[in-house]
Amino acid sequence: MTDRLSPDSPEHRLPGDGVRSPDALSRRGPRGDHREQARGHEASSEQQAIEDARALLGDQFDLMSRYVDILISQGVEWGLLGPREPERIWSRHIMNCAALLELISQGVDVLDVGSGAGLPGLVLAIARPDLDVTLLEPLLRRSNFLRQTVDDLGLDGQVRVERGRAEDLRQRFDVVTCRAVARLPKLLGWTMPLFLPDGELLALKGESVAEELRESADVIARNGLSAQLLQVRVTTRSDIAHIVRVQAG
Repeated sequence: MTDRLSPDSPEHRLPGDGVRSPDALSRRGPRGDHREQARGHEASSEQQAIEDARALLGDQFDLMSRYVDILISQGVEWGLLGPREPERIWSRHIMNCAALLELISQGVDVLDVGSGAGLPGLVLAIARPDLDVTLLEPLLRRSNFLRQTVDDLGLDGQVRVERGRAEDLRQRFDVVTCRAVARLPKLLGWTMPLFLPDGELLALKGESVAEELRESADVIARNGLSAQLLQVRVTTRSDIAHIVRVQAG
């Protein structure tokens, strides 16, 4: 990706003969250096994430790589991922979703609410062929993307795509997952009928997770739920994934 040059960029030419001023270079050079260092660190982290994913996924790594290729091409073209995300797709997205793998029992039914581009639902399905996965997505464009991707990856027998909203679904699942869908109080209202009384919610959350748990205290107590905040590293080099696990108390 090519960045547009700004007047503050070290590469910006000054008026006149086009020669950059030494003073300008000394003032502005470090900013460019910091950007290059950040890009280098991001590239290194991404390579480490690919190596970790290969070790984690074993025989499923090639299929996950095919999914990643779809994400960074069609996913960006369809507006499901931002233009910068291909640079950090493994480290920020795939490995973050993979943090759920160790928490899910063998052979269960999984519902991924607000699946979007298939994160985390398709990551789980690819890494764990023992799971039966339903991807629930209300938007037509995204549900079409999911159907096409499931077909392209040959996952038709394991993964089902449903277009709709969680509050309209009349079915129970062993595990309900979600990532970046809604704040926890609203999310619980949508999903409780889908996993209670015997299942669980596993929600991937960001840095505001503690605040969301405080906001959800009344809902959790009123419905007799148990909520845990789990901080999971897939490998020692991975970023921490913040996961809220909710079950019947």
